[in-house]
Amino acid sequence: MPAKPRQGIRPVKDYQTITLEIDEGAAIVTLNRPDKMNALNTQMRAEITDAIKTVSLDKLARVIVLTGNGKSFCSGQDLSDGGNAANLDLERVLRDEYVPMLRAIFECPVPTICAVNGPAAGAGANLALAADVVIATESAYFLQAFTRIGLIPDAGGTYWLPRQMGAAKAMGAALFAEPISARQADDWGMIWEAVDDDAFDAHWRARAAKLAQGPTVAYRGLKEAVRGAWDHTLDGQLELEAKLQGTCGTTRDFKEGVMAFLEKRPPKYEGR
Repeated sequence: MPAKPRQGIRPVKDYQTITLEIDEGAAIVTLNRPDKMNALNTQMRAEITDAIKTVSLDKLARVIVLTGNGKSFCSGQDLSDGGNAANLDLERVLRDEYVPMLRAIFECPVPTICAVNGPAAGAGANLALAADVVIATESAYFLQAFTRIGLIPDAGGTYWLPRQMGAAKAMGAALFAEPISARQADDWGMIWEAVDDDAFDAHWRARAAKLAQGPTVAYRGLKEAVRGAWDHTLDGQLELEAKLQGTCGTTRDFKEGVMAFLEKRPPKYEGR
C-alpha cells in the first residue's frame, strides 16, 4: 500500500519506489515497496540517490530522514531484480548503483537521520548505517545476512561496522550473521538510540525538527570534523577544527547563538 503523506506535509517529487516529502524543514524519504519488505532494486537505488541530491542541491530542507513504509525498514538487495540472482554482476551493481546512493547520503551537507521502523537486513542494514544518526524502534533488528548466501558485507558494511561497534563485534556480526536487536545495537554503539515502538514515530520526528531548526553550517562542519578524526594526526585534526570553527564564527547563526545566550532566550537559527 502506498505511503500517504500526513496532513500539512508537502510532496516534492513523484517516484515509483519511494516518496519524498517536506515537513517543516525536514525532507522525509520513505522506502515504499512494503510488499517486498522495501528490498532495494535498481530503480529504488536510483530514486534514493536522486531524492537526496535534489534536496541537497536545491536546499529544500535542513535535515533529511530516511525511513520505511510498512513493517520493515529494508530487507536488502532484491535478489529477484534483473532475473537470475546467481548471474547478477555484483561488482557492477555495487560500483554503479550502490556507491552513488551511499555517497549521496554520506556526503549530504545537512544532517541525515535513519528512522529504522523495522528489520534492516543485508544492504538495508548498511544503508541505515550510512546516515549520521540512526534511531530504531525497539522491535527492529539489524542483520548482516551476507555470509548466509556466500557473500561478504557490502554497501559500506565493512566501513561502518568497525568504526561504530569495534572490530571484534563487527567481525562476529558478519561471520555469524545473527540478528542484532535494536536495544543491543544501542548498547554496542552501533546506532544512536532504540525507542519504544509506541513512541517511535513522534520521537524521530521531534529529533528531525530539532535539527531542522539548528545551525546548519555548524552541523556541516561538525560532520566533516568527526569524520576527519579517522584520518588525521592530532595536529591535523586541530588545524581542521580551527579552520571549520573560523567558518562557523562568521555565520549569522553564531551571532544569534551568542545573543540568545546573553539574553537568556532560545536561539532562532536561520541555517546560515
